[in-house]
Formats: sequence, structure tokens, C-alpha cells
Amino acid sequence: MNQFTFHNPTKLIFGKGQLEQLKTEVPQYGKKVLLVYGGGSIKRNGLYDEVRTYLDEIGAEVFELSGVEPNPRLSTVKKGVEICKQEGIEFLLAVGGGSVIDCTKAIAAGAKYDGDPWDFVIKKAEVKEALPLGTVLTLAATGSEMNKGSVITNWETKEKHGWGSPVVFPKFSILDPTYTKTVPKEHTVYGIVDMMSHVFEQYFHNVENTPLQDRMCESVLKTVIEAAPKLVNDLENYELRETIMYSGTIALNGMLSMGVQGDWATHNIEHAVSAVYDIPHAGGLAILFPNWMKHVLHVNPQRFKQLAVNVFDVDPARKTDEEVALEGIEKLRAFWTSIGAPSRLADYGIDDSQLELMAEKATVFGEFGHFKKLNKEDVLAILRASL
Repeated sequence: MNQFTFHNPTKLIFGKGQLEQLKTEVPQYGKKVLLVYGGGSIKRNGLYDEVRTYLDEIGAEVFELSGVEPNPRLSTVKKGVEICKQEGIEFLLAVGGGSVIDCTKAIAAGAKYDGDPWDFVIKKAEVKEALPLGTVLTLAATGSEMNKGSVITNWETKEKHGWGSPVVFPKFSILDPTYTKTVPKEHTVYGIVDMMSHVFEQYFHNVENTPLQDRMCESVLKTVIEAAPKLVNDLENYELRETIMYSGTIALNGMLSMGVQGDWATHNIEHAVSAVYDIPHAGGLAILFPNWMKHVLHVNPQRFKQLAVNVFDVDPARKTDEEVALEGIEKLRAFWTSIGAPSRLADYGIDDSQLELMAEKATVFGEFGHFKKLNKEDVLAILRASL
């Protein structure tokens, strides 16, 4: 395996009834708080009132930024930055899913920067400092509650990119599965696809001697595959929500990637797709990932065979590595379809009219991917296979 240094400073507060920890955690960072949230579901399920009650009890002066989009936009980040600078915000609290947290990270960095926060996303500037932030997670999916990453969309230029910085690790994240019980089936499915995709991105690498990392990835995948079909048919089951929520955090808090360099090409392609069409991120991943797998299978058939056998229980007897690998990919596709995930771009009304544009956006920084470098023609081939 590769040499590595692991450091994750986020304090994870997990379990039923942990929201009250806000009264202990928030005062450590300040009294002027910017509360960031999305479309209002936290008001419908009562979480908003509970958060405000605890913030009121500690005497916090609360400002709000609502309406964060599923693909959080630069324009919303700039609104938050303006509030922070005008009001002297000392701490940001993200209450929502990965999009809300991603947006909050960008606001936290932008509040300490004199230029355009988009500079961080396109790597024009390096984040030097940020306001402290915490999270209350309401959707198990991205793992943003315990990592330094963020994805922001510039809708004006139709660009969407991931970025990250150690200074935007949340100081704490409160994860009570109770607040995910009202997440509708569609978004529950998206979360499941997203966390599985994060594991795949780390599983497909070219590093040798990674038996523990491989088994950790396979364990998370098998746990999700076991729990997901039950959960989509029993959405208010606390134990299943608990399992899926913890899986989503472990999938992208850095533990699975110690000593390896994951691929991340499929995420890059999806960012280009949803930058143009504004589709759900995980919906795009569900469509693209099996087609990426088929496109790069030849690089290391043995690794795909390992996934097929260890995760999808494919019988390798009297089959070539490629045959076993392809059977595993088809089982992945069948699993995602069985829980309600999309399988073709046509499911979102996407045709071949913008393939060139999406391929150009995916390769704006040149070739990408670590398992196999992809160029524009590779991207076009994967997109065509996904129509």
C-alpha cells in the first residue's frame, strides 16, 4: 500500500437524542450563528423548532440562510458569505443533507476570503482559513458530515466541481437516525446509491497489497446491500436508518482510502452531466457507474472479479475473469434497479444532443481518473452507453 497520514478532526456524535449536544458544542465557537438549511423539510418534521430551541437556550444570536439547492449553487454560497461578513458571524450550523453541508463549507471558506469563493472550486486560490462549522445530518448519503470535501455548481457557467480543504472539516456532526425517518423513498434510494458509489471510487485503484482496505470496502457494500431493500419497504424503521446512516459516514470519512488512491472518474463525469441538466447527483451515478465499469474492465479484470465474488456472490466456476466481472456488474445494475434507481439518461429525458458539451466539461482540466485515465473520447463512450 502507499504511505499515508490519516487525520480526521470531526467529532462524531451519533445516536438517538443527541441533538441536545448543540448546547454543549456550539458555545465553544461563538454566539453569532448562521443556520443553513434547504427547502423546508426540517420545518415540516419539527427539527427546525428543536434546533432553534437549543440555540435560544444558549443565548445564540441566530441568522438564517434557507433554500440551499440539491446541487448547491455558487449564488447561494455568495448570499451566505455576505451574511457572514455583514453580521460578523462566528459559527455556521448546517442542518440538512450533503448539499446543505457542502454549501456551508464553501460559505465558511468564502467568509474569510476577499475574492470570489468560486476561486477555491476551480483551484485558482487555496483556502487558508474558514469560519468553524458544525452539522446536524438529515440525509444519509454523501459523508460530507465527516470529511473536508464539497461540491458546488456555478449555474451561470454550467460548471460543477468538487473541492476540499482541511480547514472546512466540521468541528462536530450530530447524527440522529430519527431525523432521517421522514426522508421519502426516492431520496433514500439516492442516498444508498451515493454511499455505494463512494466505496466503489475508493475500491478501484492500482495499489498492491490492500487486503484490509478491500475487505473494509466490501463489508460496507454488503451491509448496505443487505439493509437497503428492507429499508425502502420500511422507511420508518429506526434500526435500518441507523445502519444506513453510519454506512454513509464510513463510506467517505477517509478510513477506506488510507494507503490507496481512489479513482473518482465517474463522479467527475456525473458532475458534468448535472451541471448541464441539474439532475440528482446519485441518480446520475446510478446510470453512469456500471457503464464506467464496463469501459475500464480490461484494466484489471481480477479486481472486478473480486468485487463480483466477494460482494455480489457470483460463482466463478468455469468462467473467465471477464465473465465473472461482467456478471457482477450486471448484478449491481439489477440491485440498483430493484430499489428504484434510474438506469438510463433517458429516465431524466436526456438525449444525445449535449454529449459533446458534457464531455468537454468533464475534461476541462484534462484527463482524469486514477484507476484509468479518461480522455474526451472515453467520456463520450461512457455517456453514449448510458443513453
